[in-house]
Amino acid sequence: MTFAAMYLLLPILLAVAWCDLRMLRIPNVLPAATFLLFIALAVVAPPPDLVGRLAGAGAVFALGFLGFALRMVGGGDVKMLPALMLFVPANSLVLFANVFSFSILIGIGAVLSLRQLPEPAVAAWKSLTGPLRFPMGISIALAGIAHPVLLSALGA
Repeated sequence: MTFAAMYLLLPILLAVAWCDLRMLRIPNVLPAATFLLFIALAVVAPPPDLVGRLAGAGAVFALGFLGFALRMVGGGDVKMLPALMLFVPANSLVLFANVFSFSILIGIGAVLSLRQLPEPAVAAWKSLTGPLRFPMGISIALAGIAHPVLLSALGA
């Protein structure tokens, strides 16, 4: 389900990155579409580790909710990351955590680099103007794309 589902998930992930970079907001329809896609795929071909995936997504949601309560992360991030976690096999959670951590570093570097562009070029991009805030959707999308590619490359 992992690598094949990536083709179906790719437009959603690209929209997550775009919307968060553009508006510093992940529209509710994107995590909902991710969740519904998982449900549809799970009905057709349930993953053998369904309970592990649900547990992983639940743990990420609980931690994200705490981060949201402490104003460390945005609500869209708290909804999107657990929805994406449903697509992560339970036996590759550590790999995903590493990929996501690296994706955060890449995202921070990209945003800081883009902030160096001239003001007219970034005026319409909310994450690139005003107070420094990080659009986590970039890193969520990057990790969601890179993880299944790495799993496939590793033969997992």
